[in-house]
Amino acid sequence: MNILYLLIGVSLFAAIIFLWLFIWSVKSGQYDDNYTPSIRILFDDDEVKEKEITKK
Repeated sequence: MNILYLLIGVSLFAAIIFLWLFIWSVKSGQYDDNYTPSIRILFDDDEVKEKEITKK
């Protein structure tokens, strides 16, 4: 029975750590860019063009 108390305590500690990391990442602006991912597919890949030019 004592191991259950230990496991509950460890899991709560891990959950608090993950919650703190998530809040920190949101406050630091990790998820602020909502526009660029939606238009990223429209951009050409420069590396592919350079490889095609060198092959010719």
